[in-house]
Amino acid sequence: MRDRLRRLNRSAAGDDEGSILILTLGYAVLAIAVILVCVDATSLYLAQKRLDALADAAALAGADGFTLVVESGEPRAELTSDGVRAQADALIGDVGGGAVVVDAGTPDGISARVTVADTWLPPIVALFVPDGVALEATATSRTALR
Repeated sequence: MRDRLRRLNRSAAGDDEGSILILTLGYAVLAIAVILVCVDATSLYLAQKRLDALADAAALAGADGFTLVVESGEPRAELTSDGVRAQADALIGDVGGGAVVVDAGTPDGISARVTVADTWLPPIVALFVPDGVALEATATSRTALR
């Protein structure tokens, strides 16, 4: 009877060998996958913030593209869509990287509205992350002079 119990104990103990290694490897793979997705998500967030700042700068530059018009002896700043577009294109051309001006103009002659677009590519290719995402940002700025 004792021999039978010893054999049962040995066979039961032998079944558990190596299961910790498999669990550890599984959790390590899961942790690496989560880290890679987090790195890509952070990169996407920073790319969108960079594009937002670039759109703000382009709108501010576009708002500075005004011409002074004198009406009834009073000077007035007037924006044109061509002036806004020229200023925005010049700024994006200098510091834009891969960004392009999608739309630039003035809806009311006082403010400049600029839309900038770019494509985000992940720095680390992961299984659950797309190959690229189209990003777009719009900003509006008013002229300092009215």
